[in-house]
Amino acid sequence: MKKIRIYSLLIFCFTFMLLFESCNRSPFSSNRNVSSATGWAINDKKGGFQYNTNFKGQETPPNMVLIEGGTYTKGRVQDDPMRDWNNSATQQHIQSFYMDITEVTNMMYLEYLDWLKRNYPPENSDLREIYINALPDTLVWRNKLGYSEDMVNNYLRHPAYANYPVVGVSWVQAYEFTEWRSDRYQELLLEREGYLVRDAKLDSVNSESSFSLDTYVLNPNASYGGNQDVLRGKRTRTADSLAPSSANRETGIITPKFRLPTEAEWEYAALGLSEVRDFNIYKARKKYPWQGQYTRSGKRKNLGDLLANFKLSDGDYGGIAGWSDDGADITNKVAAYSSNSYGLYDMAGNVAEWVADVYRPIVDDEFNDFNYFRGNDYKKFKIGEDGKAVIATEAKYKTLPNGKRIATTLPGEIELTDIEDSDVRFRTQFNKGYNINFRDGDYQSSRNYKPEDRRQSRAEDEDIETRTMYKSPNYADADTSNDEFDYDPDKTRTTLVNDQARVYKGGSWKDRAYWLDPAQRRFYPEDQATDFIGFRCAMSRLGEKTLSKNKRRN
Repeated sequence: MKKIRIYSLLIFCFTFMLLFESCNRSPFSSNRNVSSATGWAINDKKGGFQYNTNFKGQETPPNMVLIEGGTYTKGRVQDDPMRDWNNSATQQHIQSFYMDITEVTNMMYLEYLDWLKRNYPPENSDLREIYINALPDTLVWRNKLGYSEDMVNNYLRHPAYANYPVVGVSWVQAYEFTEWRSDRYQELLLEREGYLVRDAKLDSVNSESSFSLDTYVLNPNASYGGNQDVLRGKRTRTADSLAPSSANRETGIITPKFRLPTEAEWEYAALGLSEVRDFNIYKARKKYPWQGQYTRSGKRKNLGDLLANFKLSDGDYGGIAGWSDDGADITNKVAAYSSNSYGLYDMAGNVAEWVADVYRPIVDDEFNDFNYFRGNDYKKFKIGEDGKAVIATEAKYKTLPNGKRIATTLPGEIELTDIEDSDVRFRTQFNKGYNINFRDGDYQSSRNYKPEDRRQSRAEDEDIETRTMYKSPNYADADTSNDEFDYDPDKTRTTLVNDQARVYKGGSWKDRAYWLDPAQRRFYPEDQATDFIGFRCAMSRLGEKTLSKNKRRN
């Protein structure tokens, strides 16, 4: 009788466990390789639908950390003594994303320059501008009443400054660096997964045979100049396998691109709000990336130490040598000070940082409060008469207002073109490609707007509408044939705000403590560089917003 009771108890427990498991099991977990729609086999060796059913989640890129998204108050939450209302408080929501732990260093940027120099040698007159115009402007260190020639000659390249943040880089140059980094990281992943032959990134690259992420996704056989020996990897199709020989997005190996963080992302990451979170509210306002209202540490082990690299007062860039010194007179090594609660270093001080946004005095939260960003200029890939994407065979350049020519398209990359009316017909979320002026700077927002006016040309959007609103300078393109450059002679201009003014955030070694507040925002022309603005990269997070599998809900 006792045995019967034990058996009955065991059967009951087993049945209960099965019921519990079935109640909590995902509907997609029973057999991942069988379609929930048709019942057909997925990833069959004989062919059919191929998909990565064992995707484990997006891999964290090198030098990056995941910033879990959420809601926060963007803008100034402290007093506004300047009364400029430059960043009024608004509630925003940010999706999860990855961000560089440190600013891009001189050594990281030199790796970029080395790659350009090896594959687009400046000795070739047709390729010279690709490398030359990627060089940082080291002359930003010069001062009419100061000695800085050793900084001009050594700061970028000398090993003493290897891990110092790169400066002298314009917004446009920073953007091109993110594009280069995207391609090199993707090459690494494809080689590791066997879609490219080993060391292809070193042995098979030159000015006529290069790798572009976009080209590989749309037309993989055109990568490396169409060199099939490089593309075959170890996944070549065989007689008994029809598995794809190139990686598409369904494999999960193609990652989002590196990019500059948006202003909203940068500010959210800099605040490190996890320190002041109490259940579902923030219990305090944060003035700096660290907790507290002061720029010196209150901890016993480092009491009085400065928490960032900034200018203390006139003629005081580091404090009195010794106890009160911040350890730097110009920039400092990255990660020389403590990180914020997200693990990010130097989100205040050291160098200010470029972000992706075009500057406007206001943030239009009434129109959008999710992943806010001003700077969208939508393009599409150029498609040839054969129905395939057009691959550039030579570099294409853009002449900046300062006269420099930046390579915007390299050989092997897909050419871009403006979107057409057919691309936006009957769309509700946008009706044109160029949206930088939207609701602030566009002709419809100005006092000169008349309902009967209809401007269709993008050129009119760029060259007329912003200046109608802001009356900003109009710099003619440089005449590269004779190196002449014409500046706007109009003396009645009232502002420097235009569609080429980019936001930069964070205080720098040249700034007072007032600018260390993550809410502070300033702007600078996208083609200009300084000795106090650097940058760091971001990457979007795909899928689940957190890395934690056991995060408590509710």
